[in-house]
Amino acid sequence: MKSLIVEKDGTLSVRDIPIPRYSSKQALVKTISCGICNGTDAKLIHRQFKGFTPQMYPLMLGHEGVGEIVELGSEVTSFHTGDKVLLPFVDPDPKIYGGLQSAWGAFSEYAVVHDLAAYREGTAPECAYAQTILPDFVDPVDGAMIITLREVLSSIRRFGIKEGDSVAVFGCGPVGQTFIKFLSLLGIRDLIAFDIIDEKLQEAKERGAAHVYNSGKVNVNEKIHEIFPFGVRYVLDAVGMTSLINQAMEYICDGGKICCYGISPTCEMNLDWSRSGYNWQLQFQQFPSKKEEGQVNEQINEWLATGTICLKDYISDYFFFSQILDAFKCLHRREISKKGIIIF
Repeated sequence: MKSLIVEKDGTLSVRDIPIPRYSSKQALVKTISCGICNGTDAKLIHRQFKGFTPQMYPLMLGHEGVGEIVELGSEVTSFHTGDKVLLPFVDPDPKIYGGLQSAWGAFSEYAVVHDLAAYREGTAPECAYAQTILPDFVDPVDGAMIITLREVLSSIRRFGIKEGDSVAVFGCGPVGQTFIKFLSLLGIRDLIAFDIIDEKLQEAKERGAAHVYNSGKVNVNEKIHEIFPFGVRYVLDAVGMTSLINQAMEYICDGGKICCYGISPTCEMNLDWSRSGYNWQLQFQQFPSKKEEGQVNEQINEWLATGTICLKDYISDYFFFSQILDAFKCLHRREISKKGIIIF
């Protein structure tokens, strides 16, 4: 099969590698689509993803895949051939891939999923909880977007944001817009959104933000305190800028929380809380729990079934797998405005 590889020098290539083996508890999946992640994939290419050292390269890329079950392990009971499933991965099996490692590997023509029911309780890998069957009413190409939606909704729950809370979101890219939409659906009424691109702010307003401001043109602290005199309960960083943490200290109320989503380019900073209140919290959500992601699957499907959310609202570009190297050049040039999907 063909697979997208990031080489030791950071360049991308498409290699021919063996189709993955699967165990009695797994199923083989033929890939239908995979989303391009401006966070995970881009950071892996630039060697900025925490936990992946230079010695681990080359890597198979891709973690937002959808595929069709084509073969079943002998113990598999939850899946059937023809099922469309989310989150297939390629394991880094040294017996067939040698030194080639896997950064989930869903930009490959084949991958595998685990059947949770085939494992004794507490022994299944965590990804099994989120390797779920796609509903029939969802286009499997667009279905790759569901993975981002589940990550965002599970992160909102992890952060503890509830109906009636005050929230300021920084960053109105694809992830930020998803946070804004879901927070609005969950009852956040006076949501404030900040970005430096006016077109993104207009979209944020359409998705439910009550107040939108260009952070390059206004005094952010003044705007927040005009709406919430004591500061907001939550500042949500959907950009991955560690510098925002220190700035946000004066934006939050007493006992407020600064929530950081995703992997930052650097894993250290000088933390200055001189401008904060006496009581505050800082929470990083760097890697969504797949078990928690599986727990929000039903809510995402319900919103999709009722038309409350539409996957195409979050997708801007489609590329065939034969165009994948060009697709990543477009990503590097910031020419993909929302989510880009690779079609196999």
